[in-house]
Amino acid sequence: MCDTIVIVRPDRVLFAKNSDRDPNEAQLLGWQPRRTHAAGVTVQCTHIEIPQVRETNAVLLSRPFWMWGAEIGANEHGVAIGNEAVFTDQPYAKTGLTGMDMIRLALERADSAKTAVDTITDLLERHGQGGECGFEHPGFTYHNSFIVADPREAFVLETAGTLWEVERVTDGARSISNGLTIPGFAEQHSDWLKTKVSACRVRQPLTQARAAAATGPEDLMALLRDHGGDEPRYGILNGAMAAPCMHGGGIATGSESVASWVAELTPTGSRHWVTGTSAPCTGLFKPVGVLEPLDLGPEPTAAYDPRTLWWAHERLHRRALRDPSRLLPLFGSERDDIERRWLKDPPSPGDAFTHARELLATWTDRIPDTPDRRPPYVRHYWRVRNRQAGIVL
Repeated sequence: MCDTIVIVRPDRVLFAKNSDRDPNEAQLLGWQPRRTHAAGVTVQCTHIEIPQVRETNAVLLSRPFWMWGAEIGANEHGVAIGNEAVFTDQPYAKTGLTGMDMIRLALERADSAKTAVDTITDLLERHGQGGECGFEHPGFTYHNSFIVADPREAFVLETAGTLWEVERVTDGARSISNGLTIPGFAEQHSDWLKTKVSACRVRQPLTQARAAAATGPEDLMALLRDHGGDEPRYGILNGAMAAPCMHGGGIATGSESVASWVAELTPTGSRHWVTGTSAPCTGLFKPVGVLEPLDLGPEPTAAYDPRTLWWAHERLHRRALRDPSRLLPLFGSERDDIERRWLKDPPSPGDAFTHARELLATWTDRIPDTPDRRPPYVRHYWRVRNRQAGIVL
């Protein structure tokens, strides 16, 4: 479950996304340079192999560790894309391209938002979408919607099987979540029950309203951290899925915000800010560049590894969420001050990530061992995930 937002202004386009997946499904940042490929070669995507193009763009991707495709990404031409799982009345194929594959392929092959939309729809019609998309539950699959943006315009692209519809965003804010939204297409193809369980009909109006009032990247960072109240509110079926900053804990489903991205796209250059960690309410947005690869150490997996940024942050995140109203303020104001300074005067990505690791260690040490105030079913949910990952808090 996810939320993606775009705001189109005369001089720039703002983009933001929370990627919501299973709590131990670590997500990593990966840089791919511009490449030239031999004629006739293929590319292995998550589930299927398709023909490769002769040249691919440089891209920066935020992807689940086990997937070829990406949940969020940007390329050297200023194109940024995020996708959502949507549930429709069309058949679900046993294999095909995943929505994440289509993001990566479009970013590698397109030099504008319009070309990226055309790339995705062509891939959809040629190869279809399908296959396993879940980590804890591999058989989980879905169809996809996308926000595709560049420095001048943006598009909402929604799909149902091999069917699709596009809406151009000409001015103002637009958000999508885990349900179809384009008039006509949504009424015709939505799966009512699964869409309701995803809580998207609660989240999408919230993100739409906050995006309409946003003026810059700082506002979008705050939007992605929104719990819909002072702290996460849990339901027994789907955990804290009713707000953009999502936290697992439900019996039926338990999605967690595992990566966050904010971008400011302009004709003279683009700026990207990523957490590289889960839970934006506990994370720090750091500047990154599509053409500035960083060595972030070993790639994370589903097992706790403190050498990786994603898992090192989990000790802070999972301890702080035991009692968020008391524990988040122990570092939240300092984190916000640092982000404001960095937005005005960005450090180099390397310096920012180095400083962020130092801050993470300091903030983690501030979190005392305190009783878990969450409902019993949420405490049980996290005991199981912590044991599966091998993390001791």
